[in-house]
Amino acid sequence: MKTYDIVIIGGGPAGLSAAVAARKNGTESILILERDKELGGILNQCIHNGFGLHTFQEELTGPEYAGRFITQVIELGIEYKLHTMVMDISADKVVTAMNREDGMFQIQAKAVILAMGCRERSRGALNIPGYRPAGIFSAGTAQRLVNIEGYLPGRKVVILGSGDIGLIMARRMTLEGAEVQVVAELMPYSGGLKRNIVQCLDDFGIPLKLSHTVIDIKGKERVEGITLAEVDKSGKPIPGTEEEYECDTLLLSVGLIPENEISRGMGVELNPVTSGPRVNESLETNMEGVFACGNVLHVHDLVDFVSEEAAAAGRNASMYVRRKENAGESYKDTREILLVPEAGVRYTVPSVIRIEHMAKELTVRFRVSGVYKNCYISCYLGKERIIHRKRPVVAPGEMEQIKLTKEQLLGYPYADKITLKIEEA
Repeated sequence: MKTYDIVIIGGGPAGLSAAVAARKNGTESILILERDKELGGILNQCIHNGFGLHTFQEELTGPEYAGRFITQVIELGIEYKLHTMVMDISADKVVTAMNREDGMFQIQAKAVILAMGCRERSRGALNIPGYRPAGIFSAGTAQRLVNIEGYLPGRKVVILGSGDIGLIMARRMTLEGAEVQVVAELMPYSGGLKRNIVQCLDDFGIPLKLSHTVIDIKGKERVEGITLAEVDKSGKPIPGTEEEYECDTLLLSVGLIPENEISRGMGVELNPVTSGPRVNESLETNMEGVFACGNVLHVHDLVDFVSEEAAAAGRNASMYVRRKENAGESYKDTREILLVPEAGVRYTVPSVIRIEHMAKELTVRFRVSGVYKNCYISCYLGKERIIHRKRPVVAPGEMEQIKLTKEQLLGYPYADKITLKIEEA
């Protein structure tokens, strides 16, 4: 059985960035396993621009952004296998995978980085009544059909859900000559970035109906129309608010779920809020030497933040392998501080900080549970408030972050809890 220092599951933006960072940190023996026919992941079908402003200080399309990292992977001589499906990872980091050339094979990894990305929620998760006619697509499937396969899924379109892919596809379908009649959103706020609402809906005169959902789909062979209704605070349709739309296509942009079947199977502890692994300051899961980054950990807005987070995972995995080789040490006996989301904060990444192993500065990312205007993001270490930052507005569609320093945390030797909350101004 071949042994690698680091095996990375997934060759999308997270896996590529983690591999490059690990190699630059001195790890030679790295293998990327990718199930698709090429590296780059979902970015290959994201032909719109807006990528790379943080990472490269210029605006790139998805394929251009991925190409920058693929070039680095090739130049650094990092090994990768395409068309390779990972079936299982054991608790002692034996990766079982299969492809056409090697058949079923096993690899021993000293460290594993989980970078499988996320998948779209299906219509089945929505419980919309009606038949199952042709013409219902997830927004990501429609994006692939238009941008890679060269097919137009339909001519008269309704989009349910205002996640970023749904907003981007509203613009894309319009540019291809389809008529996008409405984007409906169950929540009283959009799930996408503000810039996408402006550039993809407002600029094209496409209405966004908040607190609305599809309650009926008409048509047996092909979608012929849908019924939209307003919902109350508990998400139930309000009788008398029904509107009929004639359409041949319904696109669903109803959220993304981290791809964690492999993680769950190997015993990684998952966060019920994000559906991704619980990690510490090194992005290491509850299983020693198994790291997670990118959308498999929690769904990001910007690929630049995925790359930044994945680079940290790559460096930390590299340092972990080196420490194990040099001293055989385990890091379990260090002081831990728990991160607790409260009062409007849904979750934090990481969930726990081991001060001895954190870098000089640590970025804590989180999302809020609603739209809060004129508020403060506050962080308490024990009972002491260490961050109190005023914000005109925070919303679930935009990821927030704070930075903690090692020096700051060492100043509170008895604190065992950091609380993050939204406070009214």
